[in-house]
Amino acid sequence: MRYIFVLFILFSLGLQAQDSAFIKRIPRDTSAMVMNSDAIFNRPFLVIGKSPIAIGGYLEANTQYMGTDGVSDGFSFQFRRFTLFFSSTISKRIKFLSEIEFEDGTKEINLEYAAMDLELHPMLNLRGGIVMNPIGAFNQNHDGPRWEFIDRPLSATTILPATLSNVGFGLHGKVFAHNMSLAYELYFTNGFDGKIIDNADNRTSLAAGKSNAEKFEESNSGLPMTTAKIALKHRKIGEIGLSTMFGVYNKWKMDGVVVDAQRWANAFAVDFNTTIANQTVVNGEVDMVSVNVPSGIAQQFGKQQMGFYVDVVQPLYKGSILKFEKAKINACFRFEYVDYNLGKFTQTNGNIGDDILAIVPGVSFRPSAQTVLRLNYRYHWQHDLLINPASQTSGLQFGFSTYF
Repeated sequence: MRYIFVLFILFSLGLQAQDSAFIKRIPRDTSAMVMNSDAIFNRPFLVIGKSPIAIGGYLEANTQYMGTDGVSDGFSFQFRRFTLFFSSTISKRIKFLSEIEFEDGTKEINLEYAAMDLELHPMLNLRGGIVMNPIGAFNQNHDGPRWEFIDRPLSATTILPATLSNVGFGLHGKVFAHNMSLAYELYFTNGFDGKIIDNADNRTSLAAGKSNAEKFEESNSGLPMTTAKIALKHRKIGEIGLSTMFGVYNKWKMDGVVVDAQRWANAFAVDFNTTIANQTVVNGEVDMVSVNVPSGIAQQFGKQQMGFYVDVVQPLYKGSILKFEKAKINACFRFEYVDYNLGKFTQTNGNIGDDILAIVPGVSFRPSAQTVLRLNYRYHWQHDLLINPASQTSGLQFGFSTYF
């Protein structure tokens, strides 16, 4: 039934598309000092007539040919995600936004966001519902059309579990002064579950721990998880953000009886972005995780993890291309590293492996600001637990992403 509902909406939009007065696009705000915390609302929406509801979305699709140590599974097409978002201004200071994502066709269907904002003051706003945990920049600002790369950063998706959202409530706000803006967010939500250390990856994984099917109904630990972020932006320099997330992930009490110690999972992230000489965009993120792993568990489950990525995007041409009046061609490069286990073997005191180092050069073509065609070459080296010679994976990826 839900698919019929979605198709009906899209069909209705198609029928009305001929009347430009009936359907109006709300463009992204490019004049204000927009920060990562604004990304959830700063999207292109369509308003239908005088309806209080605006609709938008994006999709991502690509093809790739990848191989590891000379062995390849061949050529594949991938439909990675299709996302719909709906927003409504209920009254002058009450807003609602929801986001539904279909991943890998319909393999996974997730309600990623569904929250109401009550604006009391620029520095004091209440938000409740299914909220996006503001850990790192990518989790807040992850829409495919905003990125020149087909793959999402490893550190943001496998060290931190982007995209991560939970049911809860909290506060957020922003203040401006001259060329500066300061923003904060603070949320209390349900958290992870025991899959952090009981998963098919056979390693410590916050990403595995976010998949609790009951996380929108109850907290696995009976305690709230806290996520907090503060970010500072200078109009001419860029933005830097500091964020943290912590909470108990295990079921330590059953029917009022304590059955285990409280085991904490903690994360910390530093993110930044800047523009050099008004054209070269540099952004990145450093992510760190520590988990209270039960004693006696296999050493492949790390107590500490870390990762980072740095993206550089250099415009090569801006102007008219094939009748696209404001087209852009960009060169891009990503350098990223993740270490899933920063520990040492107790028997030998030698370092434990399980890390990936990757480089991703590429080129992108933007016929408009809302659409990007991407060609990436990915090459990464991966060490196993014993730090044997690294396996090498490489290949070409070509795809597109667009708002609609």
